[in-house]
Amino acid sequence: MNESTALPVDRSEGTTQARGSATTALPRAARPRRKTDWRKRLEILVLAGPAIVMFVGFVIFPVFMAAYYGFFRWKGFGPPTDFIGIQNYITIFSDEKFLAAVQHNAFIVIASLLIQGPVAIGFALLLNQKIKGRSLIRVLIFVPYVIAEVIVGTGWGLMLQSAGAVNDFLGKIGLDALQTDWISDPNIAIWTLMVIISWKYIGFAVILMLAGMQGIPDELYEAAAVDGASFWQIQKSITLPLLGPTIRIWAFLSIIGSLQLFDLVYIIWGQYISDTAGTSTMATYMVREGRLAGNYGYGNAVAVVIFLISLVIALAYQRFVLRRDTEGALTEKPGKETGR
Repeated sequence: MNESTALPVDRSEGTTQARGSATTALPRAARPRRKTDWRKRLEILVLAGPAIVMFVGFVIFPVFMAAYYGFFRWKGFGPPTDFIGIQNYITIFSDEKFLAAVQHNAFIVIASLLIQGPVAIGFALLLNQKIKGRSLIRVLIFVPYVIAEVIVGTGWGLMLQSAGAVNDFLGKIGLDALQTDWISDPNIAIWTLMVIISWKYIGFAVILMLAGMQGIPDELYEAAAVDGASFWQIQKSITLPLLGPTIRIWAFLSIIGSLQLFDLVYIIWGQYISDTAGTSTMATYMVREGRLAGNYGYGNAVAVVIFLISLVIALAYQRFVLRRDTEGALTEKPGKETGR
């Protein structure tokens, strides 16, 4: 009886001792984890440190300096001393030339989406099929995108002059009535710019669409074909819905690029013709009224305005359009544990 009554006491003492040893062992087990955490943080700092320094030095710091110089009337020499507050910003939004440039940028954004998007999807659907010369066509479509903007602007500028190759070709084939001043006519110049932009950047959109189509499983197409779906029904019900994330990413890149358009307009239309031709952009306005006019304080203020407009549009697009894509890419929602 004594031994039997002693057994529970011994077991309880053993369990208490085991629990005590477990509790005392917890801090010891946590120490290697802390060392591992600090090691991971150090690795992240070493690997990401140079990129962070470059980003802060060449992106964040210039933005703050531009905002600082925007409060001065500054000619670009010596420290700024003529403080004028927000007068530069008031002048920007009261200048009809800047407001016209904003309208031109808005038109370019919308026209780029409406023209390049459907055309790129159409080319991608065609090139996604097994046809002869598919690789060659892909290369030819993508070639304009890799050509420097200076070469593109110079070449198109020479061809579209009043005595250029385009009007000469129209005259030789008997279409003299279509000959016009493609660059200087305010009613046509903006559409001329859209043709050049579409020719230049359509290859990039086609490559993105093709990459998105390559990620669609072939089993879906095979199942739809077995069910008797036609080619267009398959594209409407399978390809386009699954191509949605790619289309939204391309649209985002197109919008940001259209808002910052400068080089093609500046090369083809020059410093001052872009205003009269109706092709000026916010970037060309900034260069003309800032650097060329010797008013660097005002130019910095315009740069800040362009940055804020692009930032607001980018954040709004990410919030309302790209949110479903970014949330779908997350494997764990913040605030929720994926434990047992």
